[in-house]
Amino acid sequence: MMDRRTFMAAIAALAASPVAARGELVVDQAPFSREWLIGEAERLSKQKHQPMAQIPDEWLNLSYDDFQHIWFDPRNAIWSDEDRPMQLDLFTAGLYFDRAVKVAIVDNGTAKTLGYDFSLFATTDDFPEMPLGDNMGYAGIRLRADVEGTGNFSEFAVFQGASYFRAIATGQNYGLSARGLALRTGDPNGEEFPDFTHFYVEAAEPGTESFIVHALLDSPSVTGAYTFEIMHGQPTTMTVAATLFPRVDLTHVGIAALTSMFLFDETNRNRFDDFRPAVHDSEGLLIHNGNGEQIWRPLANHQTLQISSFADTNPQGFGLIQRTRDSERYADLEAHYENRPSLWITPDSQWGEGVVELVEIPADKEIYDNIVAYWRPRAVLEAGTRHDLGYNMAWGEEPNLPDVAHVLNTRIGKGFDQVKTVIAIDFDDHVAFGAAPVEGGAEDTDLASLTVLVRGSHGEISEGILQRNPGTGGVRLAFSIVPGEASYSELRAQIFKDSTPVTEVWLYRWTA
Repeated sequence: MMDRRTFMAAIAALAASPVAARGELVVDQAPFSREWLIGEAERLSKQKHQPMAQIPDEWLNLSYDDFQHIWFDPRNAIWSDEDRPMQLDLFTAGLYFDRAVKVAIVDNGTAKTLGYDFSLFATTDDFPEMPLGDNMGYAGIRLRADVEGTGNFSEFAVFQGASYFRAIATGQNYGLSARGLALRTGDPNGEEFPDFTHFYVEAAEPGTESFIVHALLDSPSVTGAYTFEIMHGQPTTMTVAATLFPRVDLTHVGIAALTSMFLFDETNRNRFDDFRPAVHDSEGLLIHNGNGEQIWRPLANHQTLQISSFADTNPQGFGLIQRTRDSERYADLEAHYENRPSLWITPDSQWGEGVVELVEIPADKEIYDNIVAYWRPRAVLEAGTRHDLGYNMAWGEEPNLPDVAHVLNTRIGKGFDQVKTVIAIDFDDHVAFGAAPVEGGAEDTDLASLTVLVRGSHGEISEGILQRNPGTGGVRLAFSIVPGEASYSELRAQIFKDSTPVTEVWLYRWTA
């Protein structure tokens, strides 16, 4: 039988390939198109799920420190020796990544699958000898381009682990991630994690500003074909087209799933002995619902699992937002949480009835992603049917939505009597708030003309008090809750002028 390296030489003789020219291992080539990928996903959906083979045990048993001693050498990047606007790096499987993915490069309608080539990686002298059996392979891919126009290729997107991927705007640090699909997140019977098992990366022609990655998704419950059209910048954008083929009825599916970390801020600062005032990759869930409302839901790190559902029809957008950009609000000179991206989802069509679902998982360390948000359609995705969907993703700053006052910060803690819990919501300055009166002058008639709405599902809720905040230039809405025997309360606050909302809707689930 012809071995893989002999086969690679045969392929190289058939067609000049930039991959084969550098000695990397091309093990197969075949015609490729998105239509073929959709057909492949449909074909697999009619068969029993077969997971990718597990890599050798020695790679799984590496320690975390050992695994840090191997890395991809960027000098070996795919297309690094060609005049192309994008280069492709590879991650090795091992440790947490127990099953390899297939990676193919696509050029002129032909997909060339890469075999595992250990020589693409650099290691320290003390990296152990490892077996390179047939099941060894790559864990994912990294995209790099000249994002700052300096001639240096920097990374802007990574696909690695299950169906996880992440991206950054130019000048940002990595933070939250996204998933191709979420299944049964937070369910008592456990979550299912679909995998991107195959990646097909198109060779970008000189002058191209968008880059295309295709992915085949597979799991016991569903298969899918995904296409990502990616443009780096401020923001970095992804246009996502997905076609799903359920193997079983999907009653709890998460579309455009986002995953992030929230440990603490001024809402729960008292629970953490830490020199920093806040630690989070994202601080709030922002929703622009089908009725045009802007909803701001500060994230929380409760002591028990919490699942919140925001019912909607045809949402205009939603996302996990890192709104605070002042480095002193984090005081972390290494993590730079002020430089983490927000991620905004815009459906490309009407999604119908469903909910934006928020899952908040207790966490005691910042290494855990404990926040998940996604669109959960009301309708069941039935087995044996096809479902096409699309959406746009913007990684960077938060979106520019219709003008209302934004929530700058939420503070929660005991009042001076140590009985009531005080909630203070700071809104940024807005024309509807008017100008602050001169000190010692007349009554603040502009604030007096505003109407405050404060509600709570449980407990005794005080009336809201509205004050100017000279520290922010905006206004503060403060109220208190005495929960009594209640273990939780769904809180809602908003400011109106002449029956017209002038602030975001502030929502929060307070728990004892």
